[in-house]
Amino acid sequence: MREIDSDSYMTKLGFRRSTEVQKAVFDKILDGKDLFVQAPTGSGKTAAYLAPLFERYREVRKENKILVLVPTHELALQVSRTANQIAAAMNIPLRNAVIVGDAGIGRQMEKLKEKPEIIIGTATRIHELIKKRKIAAHLIKSVVLDEGDRLFDEDNIYMTNEVIRCFMRDRQLLLFTATLTGPAVSACEAWTDHAEVIKTNEGREIPENVKHWYVVCEKRDKIEVLRGVTGATRTKKALIFVNGPDGLIAYEKLRFHHYDVAYIGGKRTKEERKEAMKEFSEGKVKYLIATDLAARGLQFDNVDTVFHVSMPEEPTFYLHRAGRTGRAGNVGRNLSIITKKELPLIRKYEKALNIKFERKYYYDGKLMDRVKNQSL
Repeated sequence: MREIDSDSYMTKLGFRRSTEVQKAVFDKILDGKDLFVQAPTGSGKTAAYLAPLFERYREVRKENKILVLVPTHELALQVSRTANQIAAAMNIPLRNAVIVGDAGIGRQMEKLKEKPEIIIGTATRIHELIKKRKIAAHLIKSVVLDEGDRLFDEDNIYMTNEVIRCFMRDRQLLLFTATLTGPAVSACEAWTDHAEVIKTNEGREIPENVKHWYVVCEKRDKIEVLRGVTGATRTKKALIFVNGPDGLIAYEKLRFHHYDVAYIGGKRTKEERKEAMKEFSEGKVKYLIATDLAARGLQFDNVDTVFHVSMPEEPTFYLHRAGRTGRAGNVGRNLSIITKKELPLIRKYEKALNIKFERKYYYDGKLMDRVKNQSL
């Protein structure tokens, strides 16, 4: 296998240089090795595995060779977009097909008749189409498990194993995740006896250019405070995290007040989620409301603010959210809207992530510092 400089390769894909994980895995994936890889959110994991796979199968045409298994429809669409970008930037005409549930299986089978080199999808639908002999499982040479900890959690482990079981034993197996859990490693070890474990930490720390603020209010007032602080911060592009049914409530209230907002999560259809992400990516809407589940693994450029309406129990979830802003050296802001009962979570994040929160006060349409009594 020829040697390729990963830095020059990643520069062509829009990175300033190879990230730590991209540099660590490039040659190993190119050589066909099995890997279990842990790297933080925002470290370029998708490009880390796709770029060398594109090189490995550069000359393949009209034959299923790569399967990327993901836990959510949204992540499947993002992986597909990255694959299209690599194909265009590097002039490697490998095609991909997104195969997920809650979408017309007939159209998916038509796509598969074209024999795309890369198949990206969720386990249940992938398994169904393998059993229908619409996916040539015996031809798949590289299997990627993206967000591997989710694929091997108690809700997904059975079907993930059923899918892997369909492939030849000598296929390449690549597990990528932000959190390499014991259950995921144990489950994956059943499918390979020679995987190398790679852990990188680049990007795990929240950059100093990211600010952390919080506002205290009554639980019933959270959405109204959200509506106020979005204007007070003069944000240009923001993610809003609201878990559960409150996400739809927040979306409907902001829409009622003529905010440019989209929503992923809840019972949104695949097409609705796809359109929402497209509008946000292209700047047609300023705000995207998402759940932790729906936003897992997604990356968007130029997000200047992240609003937290639902607060996660685990500091790592806050880390994943907070790291979506302040990229490329730009100043980023995280504003948490909390109740008094949620104050211990703020202290928990500070201790676990070595960050400092500043309390702000929302009053009369302004976000203020109580001491200076100035709008910010």
